[in-house]
Amino acid sequence: MLKTKGMVHIYTGNGKGKTTAAFGMAIRALGHNKRVYVAQFMKAMKYGEVIFLENTENIIIEQFGNSKHLLNTNDIDKEHLEAFQKGYNKVLDIIKTDKYDMIILDEILVSHFFKLVTTQEIINLIKVKHNDVELVLTGRYAPKELYKYVDLVSEINEVKHYYNTYKTPAREGIEN
Repeated sequence: MLKTKGMVHIYTGNGKGKTTAAFGMAIRALGHNKRVYVAQFMKAMKYGEVIFLENTENIIIEQFGNSKHLLNTNDIDKEHLEAFQKGYNKVLDIIKTDKYDMIILDEILVSHFFKLVTTQEIINLIKVKHNDVELVLTGRYAPKELYKYVDLVSEINEVKHYYNTYKTPAREGIEN
């Protein structure tokens, strides 16, 4: 069976570039006048890609997170859960329609690691998505059980990172 649209992608791994890959796909889609929706889970900061694209036609970017940085699953609080649930419910509504050609769920996979969403809830999003929607899931720690439900998996692995070598903090325009 030849499948040419409505694919599901995963960009995961401990390397830098998962969100960047997803936004590269968004820009490519926008170049062909496609409509893109991005839900950024666990993020509340205006990153460079958001600043650049916020006034661009055919793309909506919404963030469902807060400014509290999470280091482990014990850091999850009511605010994190409510922000995630608000985003998940919104995505659940729009993913069933053909309003957007591409939907990017940025950091939904790391949200799974922090127990904000179950594997089954992610599978449900995949199963109920409109046939024509290109769905992109990003984040570290993708559960391997998802792989059989998707069409593409890219694991981006860190070989060397200047943060570890030089303790370089996130730099404006590069990491944020």
